[in-house]
Amino acid sequence: MERHIIIRHNEEELTANVHYPSSSVKREGRCKDRVPLVVICHGFVGSRIGVDRLFVKTSRELAEEGYMVVRFDYIGCGESTGDYGQEGLESMIDQTRTVLDYALSCADVDPTRVTLIGHSLGGAVAILAAGRDQRVKNLVLWAPVGYPFNDIVKIIGKDVYETAIKTGLSDYLGYEFTAPFFESLAPFQPFQQAGKFGGNVLLIHGTADESIPVDYTFLYQKVFWMRPEGRCDKEIIFQADHTFSSGPHRKQLMDHTKQWLNHQENVQQEWQHWMI
Repeated sequence: MERHIIIRHNEEELTANVHYPSSSVKREGRCKDRVPLVVICHGFVGSRIGVDRLFVKTSRELAEEGYMVVRFDYIGCGESTGDYGQEGLESMIDQTRTVLDYALSCADVDPTRVTLIGHSLGGAVAILAAGRDQRVKNLVLWAPVGYPFNDIVKIIGKDVYETAIKTGLSDYLGYEFTAPFFESLAPFQPFQQAGKFGGNVLLIHGTADESIPVDYTFLYQKVFWMRPEGRCDKEIIFQADHTFSSGPHRKQLMDHTKQWLNHQENVQQEWQHWMI
């Protein structure tokens, strides 16, 4: 079952969909009456639909596995209110935490089993949000941005950036970007912040990604390995592009994601049985 909702964030409205877990999934352990939560963070100028409906399909498949999934549009994206190009990276982190507030207020969600899935810039946002918010226990990062300012300027082109700096406003794909938007990207260094997250991490990247280098994922894995706690796994999909657009590549993406999340669930259940 799916439900369309509106989540208030300051003066704006975030449009979201909630996917409820399949009732056919058998649950065990002390928290069998509660379900794990997944929140999906979309990328730059994206939406909760995803390219080729990536996030819709992901949400439905994970719901069939027993997860409650929330996918949402950041301010100014999709059907949410506001202007995306006037919001900064700090705002996106805050919006993510607002969605977590809503999702964790649902009575049937287990607060000890919370995962953020972030794609591209949404991956960087997920890392930054998880580093601040101890409610996040797992991260799944698909082709995550490593250097927000450099990566986004490379994607949109230097001319768009310079126009915003000179005139205060520039257009990219119909979005109007302000100088403060670009200025908000520079202070954030996800590679440095990654070490502050103590939970488990899955990294997935394609070797044919022309937007975000696959080398970032290898570097992220090294950073996550240096933490005193939490494990990090990596999957590299040969010839996959930035949005995992081909059928076989998308299947690999989903299979790796589901298997990894289900493994975290099995470990959690075994721990609960041991505690009993």
